[in-house]
Amino acid sequence: MSDIDTAARPSTSAREDGSLDRLAIDTIRTLAMDAVQKANSGHPGTPMSLAPIGYTLWTKYLRYDPSTPDWPNRDRFVLSVGHASMLLYALIHLAGIEQIDADGNKTGDEAVSLDDIKQFRQLSSRTPGHPEYRMTTGVETTTGPLGQGCGNSVGMAIAARWLGAHFNRDDFTLFDNNVYVFCSDGDMMEGVACEAASLAGHLKLSNLCWVYDSNHITIEGGTDLAFDEDVGKRFEAYGWNVIHVNDAEDTDAFARALDRFKANDERPTFIVVHSIIGMGFPTRQGTHKAHSDAPGEEEIRGAKKSYGWPEDAQFLVPEEAKSHFEDQIAGRGRPLREAWEQTFAKYREHYPDLAQEFELMKQGKMPENWDAELPVFDADAKGIASREASGKVLNAFAARVPWLVGGAADLSPSTKTDVKDAPSLEADTPGGRNMHFGIREHGMGSVANGMAASYLRPYTGTFMVFSDYMRPPIRLAAIMELPVIFVFTHDSIGVGEDGPTHQPIEQLTALRLIPDLDVIRPGDANETREAWKAAMTATDHPTCLIFSRQPLPTLDRTRYAPADGLQKGGYVLSKEDGGEPDVILIATGSEVGLAVQGAEALAEDGTKVRVVSMPSWHRFENQDKAYRDSVLPPPVRARVAIEQGGEIGWDRYVGFDGETITMSTFGASAPIAKLQEKFGFTIENVVKVARRAMENVR
Repeated sequence: MSDIDTAARPSTSAREDGSLDRLAIDTIRTLAMDAVQKANSGHPGTPMSLAPIGYTLWTKYLRYDPSTPDWPNRDRFVLSVGHASMLLYALIHLAGIEQIDADGNKTGDEAVSLDDIKQFRQLSSRTPGHPEYRMTTGVETTTGPLGQGCGNSVGMAIAARWLGAHFNRDDFTLFDNNVYVFCSDGDMMEGVACEAASLAGHLKLSNLCWVYDSNHITIEGGTDLAFDEDVGKRFEAYGWNVIHVNDAEDTDAFARALDRFKANDERPTFIVVHSIIGMGFPTRQGTHKAHSDAPGEEEIRGAKKSYGWPEDAQFLVPEEAKSHFEDQIAGRGRPLREAWEQTFAKYREHYPDLAQEFELMKQGKMPENWDAELPVFDADAKGIASREASGKVLNAFAARVPWLVGGAADLSPSTKTDVKDAPSLEADTPGGRNMHFGIREHGMGSVANGMAASYLRPYTGTFMVFSDYMRPPIRLAAIMELPVIFVFTHDSIGVGEDGPTHQPIEQLTALRLIPDLDVIRPGDANETREAWKAAMTATDHPTCLIFSRQPLPTLDRTRYAPADGLQKGGYVLSKEDGGEPDVILIATGSEVGLAVQGAEALAEDGTKVRVVSMPSWHRFENQDKAYRDSVLPPPVRARVAIEQGGEIGWDRYVGFDGETITMSTFGASAPIAKLQEKFGFTIENVVKVARRAMENVR
């Protein structure tokens, strides 16, 4: 650990010197104050204190072309301290970043105009309360839940190194970009940042730089209320290069710290910047009152006076400050981007296949014949666990899609998420396929999101019950429309002797509640193949693939409907003989085979039974009403849902008259057969409940 400046604490002076640099810094500060005051909501203090280092990073170091904001080799900037969003919006505005649409086409608009800043935190503005990916060009990832941006940045740095290892050649360097993060005391307290930092240190991600704003203030007061560790020493233990800058106002000291980051190629860098929150406020400076809420006109006037700023001016952006900022960032970034495009054009001539591969990655498309050699599973009453089938399908895809990269939280032998005969992704093999996330489920999900935001198709693996540890990044993947594939195995009480702690009950329901998340629980090996196809073709949403530990019968598809019915979420697996069914059995996953057996038993006395496989509610709900009604005819009110999970939500399919065979308690530790008998997942109980459902509607 080392200090750049020997001062014990930051200076309380804003150090006004009349330069264009200082004019631009004060523009950032005053825009933050004015926007929060007008919205009567927001966090002004941190943008004010971080304005000097934000300005320095963007104008002196960040490789970024505002006219081509999706340049693949641009540096990434992540504002993990997302509540300080006005810092990022002011930087985007001053940089003159151009807004692009979902296809990368220029719209002719500023990404953040002055009018957008005046509409801070208002409906449909490009300046929401926290930065939102895909909404505002220049925002590389959605941040706000503290620690998530830190985790995303590790994924971005991993992806950048992977791209370099995979595409760079001795005579062509396509990828060598860096990832910068601004993070806070709050980020440092959140466990996800700790998990991600530990992994980054292990992988020696020398292209990653976290800038930690140590201002010792949180909402409740000073951080000493709950947090007094030496964070720098913690990061030294993680294997990071730790540098202290003792005054956020000292832009020269911060620049020297960035120089040292760029010169280091052995480990990630952690720059501890000591700042005073709300720099310039007459009474709120350095207090928790500067953290959030509108500061009031008197505080703003006092701060502006301390900067030598017109006290009554609002949303003032001096033309010379904006021109200076734009010239600084574009003057460096545009030539670099143009040189990169020339290099890529030559690269395409020498390595056309690799160039095409990257273009497909960038567009979110699959290579030709990507699904040409997928396994087809023969009918087998004994069957195969869907996790085993998943491993076979995953490897078939991995052979065709080189940028399918992932792994598990120390569970790949159980989750079957390893790519056979492929190297691990480690510090010395950054282009590997198999990631070892360690026992860091929360960090794993956040890292995967960062990878997905950087062209890779990541997948993760762990037990279903631990989806609870991953819920925040899964939710954020859905918000950001990232096609991450989250693999969960050991999906039910079928886990058996491991007992209630490892037997998922409410997790399926919890995941299905997340908007735009496709949760797929296939019923046999061939549905598992189709589930992976659904996940691989997704471009604007994440997918959770839910697999069993125990063998599931592989259905005879000459007798039952083809497994590609899964693509519609729910389909008629077996149809009643003539007329309308007397009862419909609806099931997912391991219970599909049970529903088939129950239907056969019911049919012995002439009952007309329809079996519906419903692996994905998300996909089924996206079908038109005519299709949904063809699968679940409204007049047929006798319905039974069978699933080794919670009951909540099944009422939408079984109605008021229907029944469910589901779980209403936690599980137990016992062999699987005993558990199925105890909780009613038997042929006899299916028949009993189906008959009760028919009785209900008579």
